[in-house]
Amino acid sequence: MQPRDFRRNSLYLKSTTTLLHLILRPLYQFKENIFQQFNSKVGQVAVLVDPEKTNTDELLLPLIEKATFAQIDYFFVGGSTVSRLDIEKTVNILKTHSTIPVVLFPGASHQLSKEADALLYLSLVSGRNPDFLISQHIHSAQEVLQLPFEVIPTAYILVDGGTKSSVAYVSQTTPIPRDQPSIAQNTALAGLFQGKKVVYFDAGSGAEKTVPAAFVSHLKATIDCVVIVGGGIRNIETIQHFAEAGANLIVIGNHIEKNTDFLLDLHTFNNQNTPKVDVK
Repeated sequence: MQPRDFRRNSLYLKSTTTLLHLILRPLYQFKENIFQQFNSKVGQVAVLVDPEKTNTDELLLPLIEKATFAQIDYFFVGGSTVSRLDIEKTVNILKTHSTIPVVLFPGASHQLSKEADALLYLSLVSGRNPDFLISQHIHSAQEVLQLPFEVIPTAYILVDGGTKSSVAYVSQTTPIPRDQPSIAQNTALAGLFQGKKVVYFDAGSGAEKTVPAAFVSHLKATIDCVVIVGGGIRNIETIQHFAEAGANLIVIGNHIEKNTDFLLDLHTFNNQNTPKVDVK
């Protein structure tokens, strides 16, 4: 065989092998287990864990114990300036010591962990910063494709909570004013029409005021969708108020960091009230 023929045959074999690999490789399949759980009921509760503040056994194990006792539905994990290492460490501890589903709530494209059950793939649709609308997603797309968790496209909407949140500062975006329900609804609808599966209204960590419940009830009265709400939630009455407005999931974060015993109050609430409402 001449050298040229050998090279030609080698290139042919290489291209054929690559083609077969692409053909035989299974196509990516979207999972919907966690999303279906989101969609099944209103009044579910998630505890937001910030790995920058809570990432050790000493801090997480008491939280896990009380969260399990309180029968919370999910752990959310994420923060505005958290490292990949802290994300992975925190998720590992949660998954090792609890059966509660862990959902990533990332503040940047690197905040991923293969051990998580799901990822909220957040687009900050309330702002006009392209980095948080699409650029971060492009950076992470190939890695997300390879990871085993469920991906949930989410329209993330910042709402004025009375203080400037870390998300607003980092993203350099302006939250939607509290007295502009039509802007909030139209922003949510635009996200849903673009293919997002969840709307997340957030007043930000440590907010003085929560998202207006009317933002939730008006949207739910207009379109069938999953709504998450968070920021500034400090008591059981507020959780019940948002559940009555139709929120599928209420997220508690900063208040739990300061007072984990609030989870004991949540346990009492869950046992004294009717089961979470099935929306199907």
